[in-house]
Formats: sequence, structure tokens, C-alpha cells
Amino acid sequence: MKIHLTSVFVDDQAKALHFYTEILGFVKKHDVPVGEKDRWLTVVSPDEPGGTELLLEPAGHPAVKTYRDTLVQDGIPLAQFAVDDVRAEYERLRGLGVRFTQEPVEMGPVTTAVLDDTCGNLIQLATQAQ
Repeated sequence: MKIHLTSVFVDDQAKALHFYTEILGFVKKHDVPVGEKDRWLTVVSPDEPGGTELLLEPAGHPAVKTYRDTLVQDGIPLAQFAVDDVRAEYERLRGLGVRFTQEPVEMGPVTTAVLDDTCGNLIQLATQAQ
């Protein structure tokens, strides 16, 4: 068994696609119309095009707002992405205007930082010491 797909709820799929591809560096994998305005829209790591897909899922369900608002209020990231060097990625993304809610912090063998994805979620970046 392996993880094939996971999702983040987003307020605006076009805005999310821009952020996740043009800013974070993922690549679009699937973009299929679903209904009148929604899409089955996934991105993947350019390093693993056949790897786990991230679905940029419309946040239309009524429970989503309370769920995401509570996570953000409590400072809890919805997802975590592995990066080679959190500090370097933090500097790169800040240079692109990304807002961080947590600067890089060492926690034992892991260094993390938390960013606002502009789509209603906090995302944690993490590097594990070699």
C-alpha cells in the first residue's frame, strides 16, 4: 500500500495552481473539468512526476471553512512538504513574497518552517538532518 493522492482545500483553483506551480515549483499533472466551475486539478513534484499527487480541491463543502479556520487559528499546518534545505527554501520563497507564520526552527533532527499558501492553508516545510 502507498499514498497515491492527498488534497488541500483551496478557495480558488486558478490562484492555487499559480501558487503551487509558479511559487512552490510543483508541476501540473491533471486538469479535468468537473461540473460547471470546478476541476480535478493535481500537481506533483518535478522530481517525482509519477509520485504522490496533491489535489487542489475546491473548498465548497460547508465543514471546510470551520476546519481550515481552526487549523490556521491554532497554527497547525494542513500538509508538510520535504525540502532539501528549509533555510534556503525559506529565503527563496520570502524573496517571492511568500508570508511565513514560522521562520525556520530546529527541532532535534528536523528543521521546519510554516508558510501561508494564500489559499486558506498553512503548509510546513521540513528538512531532516542527514
